[in-house]
Amino acid sequence: MGAFLDKPKTEKHSAHGDGNGLRYGLSSMQGWRVEMEDAHTAVVGLPHGLSDWSFFAVYDGHAGSRVANYCSGHLLEHILSGGTEFGSGPGSVEGVKDGIRAGFLKIDEYMRGFSDLRQGLDRSGSTAVCVLLSPSHLYFINCGDSRAVLSRHSEVGFSTQDHKPCNPREKERIQKAGGSVMIQRVNGSLAVSRALGDYDYKCVDGKGPTEQLVSPEPEVCVLERAADADEFVVLACDGIWDVMSNEELCEFVRSRLLVCEDLEKVCNSVVDTCLHKGSRDNMSVVLVCLPGAPKICEEAVKKEEELDKFLEARVEELLTNCGEAGTPDLVSVLRSIATENIPNLPPGGGLASKRSVIEAVYNKLNPHKEEEGACAEGEEESEEGGGGPAAHLLEALRQFRLHHRGQYRAALEDSLASYQARRTDGDDDDGERERTASPLSPPSPPPSPAVAEPDARQDPAF
Repeated sequence: MGAFLDKPKTEKHSAHGDGNGLRYGLSSMQGWRVEMEDAHTAVVGLPHGLSDWSFFAVYDGHAGSRVANYCSGHLLEHILSGGTEFGSGPGSVEGVKDGIRAGFLKIDEYMRGFSDLRQGLDRSGSTAVCVLLSPSHLYFINCGDSRAVLSRHSEVGFSTQDHKPCNPREKERIQKAGGSVMIQRVNGSLAVSRALGDYDYKCVDGKGPTEQLVSPEPEVCVLERAADADEFVVLACDGIWDVMSNEELCEFVRSRLLVCEDLEKVCNSVVDTCLHKGSRDNMSVVLVCLPGAPKICEEAVKKEEELDKFLEARVEELLTNCGEAGTPDLVSVLRSIATENIPNLPPGGGLASKRSVIEAVYNKLNPHKEEEGACAEGEEESEEGGGGPAAHLLEALRQFRLHHRGQYRAALEDSLASYQARRTDGDDDDGERERTASPLSPPSPPPSPAVAEPDARQDPAF
């Protein structure tokens, strides 16, 4: 639950679709966590005569993925099969809300009967944040600390409220059930006060399902749709919200929609940016674009291209003008650029959202990162040991690499071959061999050093 990997898993699951006058994209990444415990749902056109309705959800599992995965495939089914008449008229709103609540309680009770959950072999739970779209209304559904936001009139028009144990209403219920809130957690352990599953916290005698230490009851909020004003809805787990506020995420998504029509790419950008901003959790995001969503803007596209070119040039300048200090590593390049005042960075994303651009040009101009890393590690070890032949050899390698760059490998092979021939020449005495220049002695740098072609190796995220 709290374990982390040595480096993040950055492979993504992404998808997109459209229908009912909307488009959607989604992306999820395991990140630094040992396991992927998030799940999601995206359905355009619902059964039971609700073809003009749509449903989207994000589930953030904890202590395992069992509950999250089951909910992703069956929560909607439990909501729609409760016998409630789902209609689009104003008079049907309360009935729909009741049907949603009943569906959550129903699936929670149903999963309790699973043998692994009943016997305590699986103690997992999951948050759930959903949006149910009818032709006339948006039903925002939340159980836990995942979150949904609506962008309306180019600002945050609505957001769900996280269910945390320290919230007065939640804390009161927990205490009435005989529990306590310590270090902002239920009984000092669970960080959310509402969730599906988590049956260890739902066994207080004499209390109903919504009166337990952890409640499966969702909070349902309804908004009338505003066709011209509603832009998009974002659903995301706390791995996103840990490093971005509601306003920052909406601004970032809006800025991406001005330059990119591919919603998968927009969602991938959100996930990557949050990773580079320091998120250590699983990350999942669903973006639902409504008819009023921002469209491609030629001016924004031009500024984006100019920004990318500026960053590329800046990285090249840092690598070219490194001097005696040697080629900086990627982290040093990022830190150097971060101190500068760079105009037109994506709002909400900042420089973190442009790491891929910086890394791509860095890899192209400096393809020998593994050798460089080995030299750097050796230099550190030699410095600790007080220097010596190894330190001199490592410094010679570093200088040789600096002066040959893209021609590094070919020049090294030629120099070593020439040096070996001189060493094996019987006419050369020992003194002469000592005075012969080392094959690694850096010659005068060429006037126009070649730039190596990029390779597939990548630096790990920091």
